[in-house]
Amino acid sequence: MGELHAMWLAGLTGIISGLLLSIPIGPVNLTIINEGARRGFRWAALIGLGASVMEVIYCTLAFTGFSSFFGNRYLNAGMEVFSFVFILYLGVKFLLASSVTAPTHLLPAGSQLEERIEERIQQRLHPHSAFMTGFVRTLANPGVLVFWIILAANFMSRGWVKPDYPAKLACVSGVALGTGAWFLALSWAVSLGHRNFTERTLLRIEHLSGVGLLILALAHGGHIALKLAQHKL
Repeated sequence: MGELHAMWLAGLTGIISGLLLSIPIGPVNLTIINEGARRGFRWAALIGLGASVMEVIYCTLAFTGFSSFFGNRYLNAGMEVFSFVFILYLGVKFLLASSVTAPTHLLPAGSQLEERIEERIQQRLHPHSAFMTGFVRTLANPGVLVFWIILAANFMSRGWVKPDYPAKLACVSGVALGTGAWFLALSWAVSLGHRNFTERTLLRIEHLSGVGLLILALAHGGHIALKLAQHKL
């Protein structure tokens, strides 16, 4: 029974985090909105599918390739503090966004670096199909991997995702479901009526994502404060 509860908790954590990361208006969302209006639901959905697959790959790398670093007590404490600051930064950034014309970058001080990496990957791979367009757009955003590494450390240190393969698989599956559901819903909505997606509507979506991240950051900050009060951190 306890194992089943842990799986459900890990899956729900994956769904919520997948949605929070997918909603901000970045390169993939803008591509789905523009291409969906011109080419219809199927093309936009395939872009979202490609983006979701790469998102899951990044998430899997974060939970498996870096999991050995999360067992150290001091590293865990440092990652908890850093994740609080990073999620708080993203929440404020999305909440105060004033335009959706520029892609959203996740690295706090590395947007120029991100742009150069994106440019080079796009030039080398030249995606032509809808699936590869979404796949490469996510691949070319290294901030996504950084975000998942931070979240993976946070989730495991708080016990939301147990450090075993069934729980990690449940979380990754939840991420796939959350990102896939968002991109599918966005593709369907865009194919029905692109005119409804004004800049004001897109900004509201991004602001709501910022509110969600701020709530997550405050909850995480409260958890850190509680640990400090109990002399556990």
